[in-house]
Amino acid sequence: MTSTTTLSFTFRPLDPLQDAELLHSWLTHPKGAYWMMQDARLEDVERAYMEVAADEHQRALLGLHDGVPAFLMEQYDPVHRELVGLYEPEPGDVGMHFLVPATGTPVSGFTRAVITAVLAHLFEDPHTARVVVEPDVDNKAVHALNEAVGFVPEREIQKPEKRALLSFCTREQFERAVSI
Repeated sequence: MTSTTTLSFTFRPLDPLQDAELLHSWLTHPKGAYWMMQDARLEDVERAYMEVAADEHQRALLGLHDGVPAFLMEQYDPVHRELVGLYEPEPGDVGMHFLVPATGTPVSGFTRAVITAVLAHLFEDPHTARVVVEPDVDNKAVHALNEAVGFVPEREIQKPEKRALLSFCTREQFERAVSI
């Protein structure tokens, strides 16, 4: 079994056309259910990520493990996307989503290593003071992962597509959580 202490990841911008087939397989798999694209066609995925690529307030990245796409990360400005009117944003807030696809050869601790890498990547930007997430309230697995890397739930909110748990993680909370 691979040790997660030796895992390293790199990030590259998602190419909405070249990566659409891979993303489609991830998003329509039962493990991707919380992304609400279970019935998406390939063209739907292409269109959705073309919109992300064209939007100055969000971006999508592929996380690579040994040069192979291993997860999806989305970053957004909560002042302009996802959470507009649902909370009072603070300077330096950055919104984030991530998806680790299903695999036939699971590696213990892989998803925790991914979320740790995602937050480390976001906090590389000195302007990022706090990461904001809004996972579905029923997604208990991601709540546990979020807590493990320093997120603190604030409250439930009603988004158009779901009931979500609004949670925050400051740079200090992240550093404290991963240094244990």
